Amino acid sequence: MKLQASLLTLALATVSLSKPTARQSTSFVKADGQSFTLDGQPYTVFGSNSYWVGLTGLTTDEMDVTFQDIVETGGTTVRTWGFNEVTSASGDYYQLWNGSTPTINYGSTGLENFDNVVAAAKANNIRLIVTLTNNWSNYGGMDVYVDQILGEGQPHDYFYSNPEVIAAFQNYVKVWIERYIEEPTIFGWELANEPRCTGSTNATSGTCTTTTITDWVKTMSSYIKSLDSNHLVGLGDEGWFNLSNSTDYAYDGSQGVDFDANLAIDTIDFGTFHLYPYTWSEETPSAMVWGQEWIENHRDAQATYNKPVLMEEFGVYADQNQTTTYENWYSTVIDGGLSGVLIWQAGSNLTSGLTPNDGFTIYPDTPVYYLEEQFSAQLKAKN
Repeated sequence: MKLQASLLTLALATVSLSKPTARQSTSFVKADGQSFTLDGQPYTVFGSNSYWVGLTGLTTDEMDVTFQDIVETGGTTVRTWGFNEVTSASGDYYQLWNGSTPTINYGSTGLENFDNVVAAAKANNIRLIVTLTNNWSNYGGMDVYVDQILGEGQPHDYFYSNPEVIAAFQNYVKVWIERYIEEPTIFGWELANEPRCTGSTNATSGTCTTTTITDWVKTMSSYIKSLDSNHLVGLGDEGWFNLSNSTDYAYDGSQGVDFDANLAIDTIDFGTFHLYPYTWSEETPSAMVWGQEWIENHRDAQATYNKPVLMEEFGVYADQNQTTTYENWYSTVIDGGLSGVLIWQAGSNLTSGLTPNDGFTIYPDTPVYYLEEQFSAQLKAKN
């Protein structure tokens, strides 16, 4: 008996010393007031954007490394693209257009490939925010729908109002929902990346307003909710406000987005905003200070509407006081009680080389990478 007990003790000790395997909960992330929960416990949204993980020909091993690098920062959540509209088949894509007729790519360069993304995320205990189209021309986006259905050069904002275009987008969204409706690795669906009245071409009807896009948000979010009660729904916007007394384009509604009106929609579960003060030419009195106020204003909206709000993209370049700026913004997020934060963007050194670098990319073993580790721990401790 003593020998058996000793062997049992040794076996238990060996198990306790071995590295645990990440096991993802089979439940779905939920919104509860200004927070997220999983299995009734707080769920901390901290992580990165990796738009490219399913679109650049990565192997499954490289996908795994990508998510491992994000996990090492304390990341729990990754935002990625669930779109690529093409008019000729090449590389990884999800929808091929022949005239006004779209065809879904279910194969190894399409949804089967995204299955691999989901599997790699699951293996690393990561949840995915999946964005379903793009305001900009990168990877197709809204203008492909408009051009293919209505004719090249038609106003960008017809994407939000033309019934044929809306129906085509809904058909596309339905394919994704039906494929992943029972998949808890999907944190939630986002309607679009950075919707505005104008896109890459600047072609506009001249009649697009905040009401145009808010009505579209109501239509699309309620459509998704009618099909999928498991997953959260967000917009994916930059967070523009619509204040009648403002002359600042970030606050005057001129981009066609009213953050407050959209967050108030019943079928929108969480709010989003982005932060690029240098790109937006918002540098007075400084980019860092302007960004701090931008975060605080969105946190106030979070409290007003009692819904979670994420700073889901932000960036300044390395020569723009990057580390100090990020320290300030992360601290503002945590101290103010914002629901979560995702940096733009994750980077990895893969066997095939470095992942895409747009100047904002944060690779492992760099100062900001270690900064992420520090602030993820703080946000999790606060939650």
